[in-house]
Amino acid sequence: MLGLEYFSFRDLWSPLFMAAILLITAGYLLLMGPLSERFKNGSPVSTGKKIAFVSGMLVIYLAQGGPISLMGHIMFSFHMLSMALTYLIAPPLLMLGIPDWAWRGILKYNPLRKLSFLAHPIVAAVLFNGLFSFYHIPAIHDYVMLHFGIHRLYYVVLFASAILMWWTLVNPLPEYSETKGLKKMAYIAINMVLLTPACGLIIFSSTSLYATYNDPTVWAKAMGYCVSGDTTMLLRTFGGPGYFAYMDPHVDQQVGGIVMKFIQEIIFASMLAVVFRNWYKQENKDDEVYGNELKKA
Repeated sequence: MLGLEYFSFRDLWSPLFMAAILLITAGYLLLMGPLSERFKNGSPVSTGKKIAFVSGMLVIYLAQGGPISLMGHIMFSFHMLSMALTYLIAPPLLMLGIPDWAWRGILKYNPLRKLSFLAHPIVAAVLFNGLFSFYHIPAIHDYVMLHFGIHRLYYVVLFASAILMWWTLVNPLPEYSETKGLKKMAYIAINMVLLTPACGLIIFSSTSLYATYNDPTVWAKAMGYCVSGDTTMLLRTFGGPGYFAYMDPHVDQQVGGIVMKFIQEIIFASMLAVVFRNWYKQENKDDEVYGNELKKA
């Protein structure tokens, strides 16, 4: 399927990355379970939080270590699916899996405290969406895809900015929850708008923008990130990414932009509905309390 049978187990499943994910997950389950009472105010976390964290780690693995990651170097639509999974789905799952007492400990001993201004809602929204949009400028994207050290660094920075962006929405600490109600809804809307120009450029471009997906030579070099051995063999054997792709590069690019925007719209629209419902209930509750006080008076 999709030509994946031509790649080795190592290429498809990234065993070292899998081992790292399993190690981190095991450490989390140990620290949040049997060892949790050793921490100040610590207590075992609920099954729901464990499921959220483990799901987040699984999503990261599938997006960055599994076949989706490999296909993301062959087809732009899979690249955007990987981006959506990594930065829009995994961060909130991981953050929801961390209990409030652990968050307080992390923030108390945070060595990057001087950079806390980056978590301000407007700054975080502009930072994440700006980094994401900048990365998808064709020249920048192709450069990053061909320079593996920069590729890893950029993805780490982008993931950190995604955590900061999500902090306003899934932050469990009341002392850090300054954005509520209408402000939180406005924040969600801002994020939905800020990603639109990049997706729009990708979707409505009249040509295929990225050499990684339409130039066989560039593609073969980029494949060195996820395929072991001499990648020029891929060029000699298959001729280019077109051998595996089932869509024209231009159509594939448009599908990728649609996939990213569609997933973002679904996630943020769902968040908007939840925030609106909570805000509506709180407003009605406040009105009811105020009305009862007037009756007593």
